[in-house]
Amino acid sequence: MTKEFDLAALLAERGAERYELHAKYLNHQLPRMLHTIGFDKVYERGEGAYFWDADGNDYLDMLAGFGVMGLGRHHPVVRKALHDVLDAQLADLTRFDCQPLPGLLAEKLLAHSPHLDRVFFGNSGTEAVEGALKFARYATGKPRVLYCDHAFHGLTAGSLSVNGEGGFRDGFAPLLPDTAVPLGDLDALARELKKGDVAALIVEPIQGKGVHESPPGYLRAAQELLHRHKALLIVDEVQTGLGRTGDFYAYQHEDGVEPDLVCVAKALSGGYVPVGATLGKDWIFKEVYSSMDRVLVHSASFGSNAQAMAAGLAVLSVMENEQIVANARATGEQLKSRLAALVDKYELLADVRGRGLMIGIEFGRPKSLGLRSRWTMLQAARKGLFAQMVVVPLLQRHRILTQVSGDHLEVIKLIPPLVIGEREVDRLVDAFTDVMDDAHSGGGLMWDFGKTLIKQAVANR
Repeated sequence: MTKEFDLAALLAERGAERYELHAKYLNHQLPRMLHTIGFDKVYERGEGAYFWDADGNDYLDMLAGFGVMGLGRHHPVVRKALHDVLDAQLADLTRFDCQPLPGLLAEKLLAHSPHLDRVFFGNSGTEAVEGALKFARYATGKPRVLYCDHAFHGLTAGSLSVNGEGGFRDGFAPLLPDTAVPLGDLDALARELKKGDVAALIVEPIQGKGVHESPPGYLRAAQELLHRHKALLIVDEVQTGLGRTGDFYAYQHEDGVEPDLVCVAKALSGGYVPVGATLGKDWIFKEVYSSMDRVLVHSASFGSNAQAMAAGLAVLSVMENEQIVANARATGEQLKSRLAALVDKYELLADVRGRGLMIGIEFGRPKSLGLRSRWTMLQAARKGLFAQMVVVPLLQRHRILTQVSGDHLEVIKLIPPLVIGEREVDRLVDAFTDVMDDAHSGGGLMWDFGKTLIKQAVANR
């Protein structure tokens, strides 16, 4: 007799094997890394900006699944929408009809996106970028796409071609024709455009790696240069979009910016069903889909599926009804200002920057001799170890999950759910102050852990 599938029973029976299963069947380096830095926790449940372990301890999430959990975990409105769409038993993905949900989500998303007219729905941020690259190259008839140093746009082959981090690109060449230009350098952009083969520039208004904001006026000036040379501006809002920076899109902080293509994903999913969207101007879509023969020239098997569309509609409804963007702006300003006030107190703390609830905390070389010698020792082993030394006690001591902002960077990035408030700000600032006090004490558990990280870094060379 065939045993009926029971998910709850399966998890109860084998959930404790999670790390062993991952090591055996998936990326074996992930559990190894988690064990090394003490992040090998067992989380049982999540809600809002928190999750809980088996002992009932709560953990504050300041990472939001790399920005996916914009509304936190298991928002009741999104959950209900998914239950409703499953119960409706829609005739989904027939491929030869037009279901209502994609059109309704596109309409609602475009209402927040002035100067953009049409949407292609895929399944992820990197897929949204892939679509934008294809659309730009076809619409302009030019092959080359420019991107910025240190940019991150995804890891599939096309988006990897415009990735500014060499560690991600190594070993995967040849990639698409591309050229990196420094973020904010209009002269470098102009030099490349004069060559006549540039289809577009793709740019993050705030780079995820290091949390570096584009200089004031750069996006608008870049747009004017691009259009003068019949090239397009692609704005990657996969992480910065949907309220993250205190406006619906990060590019909207600068007047006069009207991108030709915009990429969104992550928070649009509600944390449930993967979805990505490439938004663009009408003429671009009409170039790509120029005849009935080309109706499927760019498509996605699971794109526009009912569950993803329902989740997206619910997310946008919550954002409007619960003033999520305004909360991100106000709470982000409070958090950033309180952290920035600590820069003068701690010599290891170099800078606090960002917009809304996308904040970078950068550490730098201290002045005092004792701290400077320890800092130099860490830097000699591997840049980025001090930031990791801060991230670990934030989790171990204070049950707050954060991340180092990129490989070889002494920057912690905070991208919490957009629903956090004063209570979470207090908890993070108090915890960070405690960790900084320890780091400046000249000894203690933090520096002992630093020695462990040094040994690991040396062993990996």
